[in-house]
Amino acid sequence: MVLKENCHSELDSESFILRTSEVVQILNQVQDDTKDWNNHTMHDICITMVNTNEAEDIVRCLTSLFADSKDSGLDVAVVIVDNHSAEDIEPIVKEKFSNITVLRQEKNEGFGKSHNKAIGAVDATYYFVLNPDTTFPAGQGFLQKCFSYMESHPKVGIMGPKIFYPDGTLQYSCYRFPTFLQPVYSRTSLGNKGKGKKIADNFLMKDFDHDKTQPVDWIMGSAMFVRKQAIDAVGVFDERFWMYAEDSDWCRRMWEEHWPVYYVHDISLSHVHKRASAKVPGIVNALLKNKYARQHIKSWLKYFLKWRGNSRFYY
Repeated sequence: MVLKENCHSELDSESFILRTSEVVQILNQVQDDTKDWNNHTMHDICITMVNTNEAEDIVRCLTSLFADSKDSGLDVAVVIVDNHSAEDIEPIVKEKFSNITVLRQEKNEGFGKSHNKAIGAVDATYYFVLNPDTTFPAGQGFLQKCFSYMESHPKVGIMGPKIFYPDGTLQYSCYRFPTFLQPVYSRTSLGNKGKGKKIADNFLMKDFDHDKTQPVDWIMGSAMFVRKQAIDAVGVFDERFWMYAEDSDWCRRMWEEHWPVYYVHDISLSHVHKRASAKVPGIVNALLKNKYARQHIKSWLKYFLKWRGNSRFYY
């Protein structure tokens, strides 16, 4: 009996030592995690951009944006994903701007996947998905206005500004979800009259009051101001879309999860909108001569297969 008690006593001592060791390990891990957390930064806004030999455009874009928003008081980070450009953009942008990160890829991974990489690199309350071929009018306070709008409208998942061409004319940047034949009408002479024109114009929301802030089905991916909380709920861009349709798909998923998409009329920017896929008119000619048009049509087909052709409107 005494022998058994001694055995129990020795075992209890060993167990206590083991448990104490485990507690010490846990406390050390907590201490390390606390150090990491103290070094962690949650930015107000993270601007995400993709570079494919567009260093000059990016410098022009960021120069105009930060000149306009220099007194914002916001903590703004920039992440540029470089899609294997011939130029080395990192020293160019780091010489001119602070709080900027450049991530290099060995090949062109496409629009959505590249922006996803940027979004995953930095924590922020809001992400501003931005094209390089954009500029910002001085004195507007663009970032402050976007931030304030989202802060005062906590249920909005994505907001898009009014967009102008460089000559000052309105650029259609908010849309209704496409019907299956809409791309056919929009790309051919069938969209110039009758039913085809009605469908093409409906897609572009030409009947829409662009001087009024209101919900829309989706906004162009050239300028999307997105809430992190909504991204956490919905996810990032669907990487099955290499380019084109990923913005429409993302907005649609936002609506499905009850994160509305809004067009905001009194916040604006200028966008060149190169439309590489539209340089060759007509679907047949485009398929034969324009790789971006082929990609556009490929994404369009993927989109309709994913959503089963449902062109439901959400507002």
